[in-house]
Amino acid sequence: MNRGIVYALCAYGLWGLLPIYWKLLHAVPASQILGNRVAWSFLFMAVVLTYRKQWQWVQTLRTDPSTTITFAVVAGLIGLNWFTYIWAVNAGFIVETSLGYFITPLMNVLLGVVVLRERVRPWQWIAVAVAAAGVLYLTVSYGALPWIALTLASTFSIYGLLKKRARLDAFQGLSLEMTMLLPFALAYLIWLEVHGMGALGHQTASTTFLLIASGAVTAVPLLLFAAGARRIPLTTLGFLQYVAPTLQVMLGVFVYNEPFTETRIIGFGVIWTALLIYSIDSVVSRRKRTKLRPVPLHEARGA
Repeated sequence: MNRGIVYALCAYGLWGLLPIYWKLLHAVPASQILGNRVAWSFLFMAVVLTYRKQWQWVQTLRTDPSTTITFAVVAGLIGLNWFTYIWAVNAGFIVETSLGYFITPLMNVLLGVVVLRERVRPWQWIAVAVAAAGVLYLTVSYGALPWIALTLASTFSIYGLLKKRARLDAFQGLSLEMTMLLPFALAYLIWLEVHGMGALGHQTASTTFLLIASGAVTAVPLLLFAAGARRIPLTTLGFLQYVAPTLQVMLGVFVYNEPFTETRIIGFGVIWTALLIYSIDSVVSRRKRTKLRPVPLHEARGA
């Protein structure tokens, strides 16, 4: 098997199994888990960057203040995304979190049109419309907007949009994001310690270990994803991204016994249909572009 596919599968597999990790920390409030995740992620990535001697990108911040401003916004978005996800998992909404990541690719299409003025193919419009119909059906059926899914999808889509324009790679970017969130995380964790409410070192040894390891748990899938993305086509990566939310649905339904009612089956079915339309259109479009791409003269001569 292509090494890039293995890396990407491992990354999406770890992200898909992440609810198990946060469930093990269910006794710790989501805000406190988030604070520890930020602090230990920063430390883990600082060690990796030092080992690799990859701190040159910091110079970019001096010459390009817009990058700093962009990542300040990006840091806020990823913080909100992480908090919503951790809280939702431990509150019993794993299935709804998966919905958020299923509709993220389609929200990316919408942002591309609205913000980047990108041209959208007819079948992409159909996919977005079908997904919107699925979300509307779930909203009407339950009598409430699936706000967890929409929060996760919107924050992650805008996060991706802003990082698309940034000059840092995924690992460097996340390091900067954690640097920006670190003062708030540390202030919060210190405040908890002062008031005797801190979990780190005050609960079981396993809880303390899991909080500390959250840094590695955050960074390792990102490193695997970056390694995979460099080695495989974007279309293949697009298909593999559905591994994570699929695993989350299975965990929610079969491991944590979350309800998967007929209403959810229909709503998810409509959204999965939209994703199928979107994926097939992406493959067909990519193949057409490949066929139309001019062959270099030396290749045509068999050189």
